[in-house]
Amino acid sequence: MGVIAKRSSMTFFSDGEDHYSHRVRIVLAEKAVTVDIIDVDPFNKPDELADVNPYNELPALVDRDLVLYEPNVMMEYLDERFPHPPLLPVYPVARAESRLFMYRIQRDWAKLVDLILTSKDKDAVAQAQKELREGLLNVAPIFEEKPYFMSDEFTIVDCCLAPILWRLPALGVEIPKEQARALYKYMDLVFARESFQESLSEAEQEMRLD
Repeated sequence: MGVIAKRSSMTFFSDGEDHYSHRVRIVLAEKAVTVDIIDVDPFNKPDELADVNPYNELPALVDRDLVLYEPNVMMEYLDERFPHPPLLPVYPVARAESRLFMYRIQRDWAKLVDLILTSKDKDAVAQAQKELREGLLNVAPIFEEKPYFMSDEFTIVDCCLAPILWRLPALGVEIPKEQARALYKYMDLVFARESFQESLSEAEQEMRLD
């Protein structure tokens, strides 16, 4: 814990290719938080990470004597710590719905992303790619109703979804544009946000280079 005490500013240990790290960096950028972002090679982790995170995993957020090592907890903490602009609704029912959307993104899509990136079973990867493609196609019509995910405003839910959508080419998942024009409009809107552009690591910028 002595390592934490030496840091006077907020520190974020981040994997530049990881979509969980990315979602937190979007929140940091959205809130314009002054933070020291340490880009960590997940295969060559610094000793300091093990000092602050008992699981020695990425990402990890250190704010003086507070250490957080679960991405969604980090995002909600940052939203409460830096209330403007708000990324979660004010009212309890709407907040609960946002958390449920985050859970569904994790359960329905994020786990497929993780499988595609880590599995050595080609059949399993192909099945996950198919499920991710179909899942996004099925949800595409909702973006015809509101500009953001079930919302008129950019929220913490978009911070979870946008990193997945940004990675679709790298994941080998192609969404037919003619079947998902509203989804593509949403992606253009979110990807153009200043906070999203600021959140991109060097590795993530290269993911979308033609």
